[in-house]
Amino acid sequence: MKLLTWNIQWGRGADGRVDLARIAAHVRRLGECDVICLQEVSCAYPELEDNDGADQFAVLEQLFPDYVATAAFAMDADPGDGVGGRRKRFGNMLLSRHPVLQVFRHLLPWPCDPLAPSMQRVALEANLATPQGLLRVTTTHLEYYSMLQRTAQIQRLRALHAEAVAHARQPGPGSVADGPFSGALRAAPAILCGDCNFIPDSASRIQLLQPIDAVTPPYLDAWTLLHPGTLHAPTVGLYDKQQWPGTPFTFDYFFVSEDLLPRLRTIAVDTASDASDHQPLLLELA
Repeated sequence: MKLLTWNIQWGRGADGRVDLARIAAHVRRLGECDVICLQEVSCAYPELEDNDGADQFAVLEQLFPDYVATAAFAMDADPGDGVGGRRKRFGNMLLSRHPVLQVFRHLLPWPCDPLAPSMQRVALEANLATPQGLLRVTTTHLEYYSMLQRTAQIQRLRALHAEAVAHARQPGPGSVADGPFSGALRAAPAILCGDCNFIPDSASRIQLLQPIDAVTPPYLDAWTLLHPGTLHAPTVGLYDKQQWPGTPFTFDYFFVSEDLLPRLRTIAVDTASDASDHQPLLLELA
């Protein structure tokens, strides 16, 4: 099973051209991915550099017709200038070749931090029916500027993981006949991925990886597990030197719950793509 996470920067490459077809072509070049997690997908945001305001959620769904497409909007606002009558939306997508049984869209905390530019953030959770069993995949994009907000968001992600594990162990009464009271359908084995906006030796990463409680398998960094003693390969600033003129660095990760350890096989950064300011990151499970 192969998973990919990629901050696509609304399809804007290092050449300044926005091209979602190029994004799709780069994903396909990397082989048959079972799950594709994308961050910074936009709709009706011509204010974003070189963007035409298109509904990228719809375009990407069309570009991947063999996948079940789900989306979560961190920002969902009135269009104001009337860009095709579409609401202004910005957030994450998850595309899956496996059946998507239940989806949760979690708005993450956004405590007031008046000295830092910021935006609402979201975590998109999909519970997938895979041949190896039920798997929970969450993709997110954490705050960049505000440490206060990012800390609160990480704590919420840890609490959501504990909540989901509890639901998996004791889903509660209910059946299909009970409609929305049919009970939670959430998996204990979990993958958390995305653009976390922190570097590997940061306090934020340490916070995320701390033990949670006696019954919740903690999150572990898949790179550290598969490449012990080796620094995480950089995922930002390889090609776009206008935005990131310094040394390339790492913001993008796959974290896995401890119960997935036996299934880990490979993790790698694709260093060939210049279709975004970030690089695709791939994880393979048995």
